[in-house]
Amino acid sequence: MPARRSSSATEAERRDSTFASIIQTRINHGSTTLSDIIIGIDLGTTNSEVALVQDGGAQIIEVEGSRILPSVVGLADEGALLVGQAARNQYVIYPERTIRSVKRRMGEDVRLPMGEQSYTPQEISALILRRLKTAAEAHLGQAVAKAVITVPAYFSDAQRQATRDAGELAGLEVVRIINEPTAAALAYEADHPEAKNILVYDLGGGTFDVSVVRLAQEVTEVLASHGNNRLGGDDFDAKLVEHVVAHLKETKGVDPSAERAAMARIVRACETVKIALSDAPYARIEEEYLLEQEGKPVNLSLELERLQYEEMITPFIDETLEAVHIALKGASLAPADIDEVLLVGGATRTPLVQRRLEETLGIQPRAEVDPELCVATGAAIQAAVIAGQKVASVLVDVTPYTFGTSALSDLDGEPYPYTFIPLIRKNTPIPVTKSEAFQTIYDAQPAIEVRVYQGEDRDALNNTEIGAFRIEGLSDVPAGNVIVTTFSLDLDGILRVSSREKRTGLEKQITIDNVTTRFEQEELDSARERIATLIEGESAGVSDEQRETVQARALIEKAERLMGTANPEDRDDLVDQVEALKGALDQGDTEAMEQAIDALSDLLYYLES
Repeated sequence: MPARRSSSATEAERRDSTFASIIQTRINHGSTTLSDIIIGIDLGTTNSEVALVQDGGAQIIEVEGSRILPSVVGLADEGALLVGQAARNQYVIYPERTIRSVKRRMGEDVRLPMGEQSYTPQEISALILRRLKTAAEAHLGQAVAKAVITVPAYFSDAQRQATRDAGELAGLEVVRIINEPTAAALAYEADHPEAKNILVYDLGGGTFDVSVVRLAQEVTEVLASHGNNRLGGDDFDAKLVEHVVAHLKETKGVDPSAERAAMARIVRACETVKIALSDAPYARIEEEYLLEQEGKPVNLSLELERLQYEEMITPFIDETLEAVHIALKGASLAPADIDEVLLVGGATRTPLVQRRLEETLGIQPRAEVDPELCVATGAAIQAAVIAGQKVASVLVDVTPYTFGTSALSDLDGEPYPYTFIPLIRKNTPIPVTKSEAFQTIYDAQPAIEVRVYQGEDRDALNNTEIGAFRIEGLSDVPAGNVIVTTFSLDLDGILRVSSREKRTGLEKQITIDNVTTRFEQEELDSARERIATLIEGESAGVSDEQRETVQARALIEKAERLMGTANPEDRDDLVDQVEALKGALDQGDTEAMEQAIDALSDLLYYLES
């Protein structure tokens, strides 16, 4: 028996008919499409992106002003089709006419309700692909008919075919389906002459998977994969939302859970706070007039601490690390067999993720390619290769050094006042700003000294100090007074370091120029001084005795560097020759010095040949 129609049935039928006609649209592959244009698409669970290679380099194409398109489709009040951010914005308020995370249903024989109609996962995915295709065409000024689309390594044949069908519905010939970890590896290593074992850790908004990839010169092979398609950054958001709701219940005596508009604002605020806590130790939620209680406005003002947030999400991170071990076992590899760790997905920006991965695998994850965009970049690179284009390696500006400060912390199990605390890790894309919270160590501490180091050693004193400043006049409060220290590094290699007393705002800062090149320049100047007297035209006014003294010292320095790697017998010979040369220098014996220089030069030549 047919269901009763409402008075608005005619309008609903017109709306859904229009929607269905959009889905069924086909684009004629005519003469306006150039066969060598193939775009790369990352059709993601939470977000999607489109990219292509132009002038030898891969670039992400903006869709409505953003390089990321939320993978959400919906219908507005008046029946207009919403794809992307607009659909995402209305999801919390109107979930009955909004569809998200459709990728999880690909390959299933289901229909997903939206408004008064229902659609297959392929149809909803086609609308996302169509929006990406349209953006690429607007960017190029011509039609696009071919694409490479990425899928998770664990996707079945049915899921891959559903992805192809979605591409066809969107008017695209899917020339290749490639695995997401393969695409990520291509983005990091477009040209990879050496064989490597790579672990790709992909933590997106709604899904997680880890893959072990064997990368050779012409072959990229996924050795093993494992994951959870119900785990991602959305779960991190949910934990923050739970915390905020509990806070409102406890402090205001109000439960916002039934208020759609209020919950939508809380969800957006928690997403913003999550992102902020990747770079700062504290972040605030300020939502005025969130809802009403007995006719009075309820305002939300809550500060969240990174450590507090990390405690909330630790069980999720633990689960991902278990998956890492399962994938390694499936590939018959140990952590020591992994050459590189690549990060994929926006949730990998969480500092706890990177820290735990480094602790587990003993390798600092690479992060010089945007983790949210690297899969689309890799898809574009694969598309360019298929089209016969030359592709250059993906180049980004990164810092070649780690910058940090020192603090009282545990070093090798013992409290140590000069433990190195990295804030900006090497290979981090620049410009970048990172903050960390520190605390005073005794009551009424009036001042702190902030020292800035460059290096990798956990003992700050073994690194190179490049600056220091003192902040005085701290509050007369018990130990634990919070000082927030911020490092900002720009594209010109200028490092700005500031420290601020959190409770008062008292602040001091320092600017250090050319931190990414200063040491190379100093080494160059030092080398120039050492060899100046040995090069014709650079030693005017220098006596033979002075020239021999400079040469002797340079040889001694070189020999002492080699002692650490020489075998015992050669090391003994080096020690003997160095002592002979030092003795001649001390005695000022020119003849003995010449003989010692010749003997040590011959030995060094032998060891280096």
